[in-house]
Amino acid sequence: MRASPHSPRTSRSLLGALLLALATVAALLAAAPAAHADTLICEQYGSTTIQGRYVVQNNRWGTSAPQCVTATDSGFRVTQADGSAPTNGAPKSYPSVFNGCHYTNCSPGTNLPAQVSGIASAPSSISYGYVGDAVYNASYDIWLDPTPKKDGVSRTEIMIWFNKVGPIQPIGSQVGTASVGGRTWQVWTGSNGSNDVISFVAPSAVASWSFDVMDFVRNTVSRGMAQNNWYLTSVQAGFEPWQNGAGLAVNSFSSAVNLGTPGTGDPGGPGDPVTACKVTYATNVWTGGFTADVTVANTGSTPVDSWKLSFTLPSGQRLTNAWNATVSGASGAVTATGLAHSARIAAGASQTFGFQGTYSGTFSQPSGFSLNGARCA
Repeated sequence: MRASPHSPRTSRSLLGALLLALATVAALLAAAPAAHADTLICEQYGSTTIQGRYVVQNNRWGTSAPQCVTATDSGFRVTQADGSAPTNGAPKSYPSVFNGCHYTNCSPGTNLPAQVSGIASAPSSISYGYVGDAVYNASYDIWLDPTPKKDGVSRTEIMIWFNKVGPIQPIGSQVGTASVGGRTWQVWTGSNGSNDVISFVAPSAVASWSFDVMDFVRNTVSRGMAQNNWYLTSVQAGFEPWQNGAGLAVNSFSSAVNLGTPGTGDPGGPGDPVTACKVTYATNVWTGGFTADVTVANTGSTPVDSWKLSFTLPSGQRLTNAWNATVSGASGAVTATGLAHSARIAAGASQTFGFQGTYSGTFSQPSGFSLNGARCA
């Protein structure tokens, strides 16, 4: 006998299907990263935390004119930037996002300050959004000091100028050019009266880049402007505006500091220390999304305990969920940590974990794999 449209059997089937659909939606929502409400900051030195590990700061230090920034889940944008400053003097401000310590404001979970000689690598990734109706630079700042300083101004400031618009120039004078991180830069050195400054200026605008901060630190040490027994106190990415500046944005920022024996080249490049491990990275890619299975093999003769695998995702990629490991960081610098039952990789054995993500543009694989601070093949 055929059941009527409103029979108990049909109702139970519909209810079961509905419950299954709701359970599926709940699982997807649980796996998705938590949304971050944008935060408006207009206080002169106001700040907030993003991603639970970086600090966004307004840092309007050179003008009394209003300035506001809006912190997003991956960076910030300048929403108001009134007033102007003479282009032959100091800028109005330095709205930025940072990892480390700035005037006692330390980002959550940071391992900075850290001694230069004890840093294996410091992978970072940055994506900028530029405007044409302002005078500014897009500056990535790296601060070094002889002491593990958390307050005040550090001794040496390394500035990476990703872009400059208008009649402005770095502090001091140009002393030549240098190849750092596979790019050619104009090099300027000088002092602003309170600290020494070395600036690496891109000959044309760079919108995004993934690199190792330590490449610039080592170049600075080689010039006698810092020493290996000094401390890296913070890394910061933002803008120095002289005129206007609304609309400037750090679309995404990531920074990690891997402690261990230092290398001498680009992350994952020749000359870096290599531990006895090998990484296999297998992907399934479709338009706008991908999954990756990562196998970490211990090719040495002793176990690796409490393993952590660090790497840098290409610009435009973002992780949405992971399995068989705890993964910190959704874009840029990422660290995967073994779970309680998989924290040891025995000699000759391996551990596998995976994740799912999204991407824009052309898909490519991560770079700079390192296991517990040392480069992995």
